[in-house]
Amino acid sequence: MPRSKKGKRGSGKPGSLRQEVLQLQLSAKAPLKGVKNGVKGESGASDDELTSDILSHYSSASETASVLEEGTGNEQVDEQTAQEETEDKLKQCIDNLMDKSAKTRLAALESLRQAFSSRVLCDFITERRLTVSDCIERSLKKGSGEEQAAAATVFALLCIQLGGGDEAEEGFKMLRPILTAILIDNSASITARQSCARALGMCCYVSAGEEGEDLVKSLNLLENVFMASYPNKEGALPAPKPGSPALHSAALQAWSLLVTLCPASKLRLLLDFHLPKLQACLQSSDVSYRIAVGETIALLVELGRDIDEEFEVEDGESLCECLKSLATDSNKHRAKNDRRKQRSIFREVLHYIENEDFTEEKIRFGIESVYIDGWTRRRIYDAFKEILESGVRHHLQFNSLLRDIFGLGAPLILDASVKGNKISRFEKHLFNSAAFKARTKQRNKVRDKRADVM
Repeated sequence: MPRSKKGKRGSGKPGSLRQEVLQLQLSAKAPLKGVKNGVKGESGASDDELTSDILSHYSSASETASVLEEGTGNEQVDEQTAQEETEDKLKQCIDNLMDKSAKTRLAALESLRQAFSSRVLCDFITERRLTVSDCIERSLKKGSGEEQAAAATVFALLCIQLGGGDEAEEGFKMLRPILTAILIDNSASITARQSCARALGMCCYVSAGEEGEDLVKSLNLLENVFMASYPNKEGALPAPKPGSPALHSAALQAWSLLVTLCPASKLRLLLDFHLPKLQACLQSSDVSYRIAVGETIALLVELGRDIDEEFEVEDGESLCECLKSLATDSNKHRAKNDRRKQRSIFREVLHYIENEDFTEEKIRFGIESVYIDGWTRRRIYDAFKEILESGVRHHLQFNSLLRDIFGLGAPLILDASVKGNKISRFEKHLFNSAAFKARTKQRNKVRDKRADVM
């Protein structure tokens, strides 16, 4: 946060600085009496005034940190020391990426994966992005299947850390041909191909989403992979090869993520071609692939309804009958957990197709929440969660890219006094209702005015 420019506040007596900080703390807490977590409750202060008080208090406290309690200085030193130790370990991991030992390189990739997914390290990574990209390229070209899979995942995390800017776009253009070569190589490891499919979808989404040519190429490539599961001319599904359902699921999910970026004209073509084919794939023998297909069908129908309120699925009755069957499936030859997951997902899909009913989900992180209020938003969140794993909430809180994608605004900066308070249930309800309305309105506006880039 930028420093305050109101005069030289550190030029007076040392005692006046401490007194000013304490006064600011009291003035910030005074209107918060009966208010929790920095959100207005029964007080008469407006939201803007309250936010201004909190932010100015944080700014003042930051400028005069040297005159606060002695423990604060020690904590800052400890935090800085920990940061330096972490960066030293990451530097060593980057050096290990060039080691001759495959075991050492794989361990370094795993360490980087954990670090990139659990923390926001944009500044550190930006300075070393070319080195990391070169090492990832080497692992993708010469590594084993396990090393290729790990390298593709780390590259997706690298693009997320870089925030989808010019650096991420440059890296994507450099490594996309290699990811593509592995993905379409039938002799390559299935695990590596899956990881490359996910990386291709994620990297294109965050770094080249507005580039029509890159988007079309990536969509076509992923289509060519999962369309191998489509029915033949006689309408029969091909016999799945070992590992192919998992690969087709990864490619289909990456493809559906990119479909959310498509303009209306492209969407209409995709809907007309893929919906009937995907409906046939609901009879697949692999439960994970059936679920991926069902979620993709719901996503495509939602996108179709966004561009045309009167959109209807061709042969909708047959689709609903198939969904009902899967939502009540009780075949004993399937694992109990698989049956439970399948029934849950297909009940949701069926309710949406029939009634446009979607069960909203709230993801909490810090003192904030993000609402998953549609299949589009769920696909985007699930894609990031698959890459970031347990670190997705940390990135929602601090990563500017994710906060921009989910409409959360700039990362919140709160001091200990604000963090210590809790927001009331009623205040949460008021805030969430307003956020939901604003989000829905903005989403419809963007959809209506989406530029036709293809």
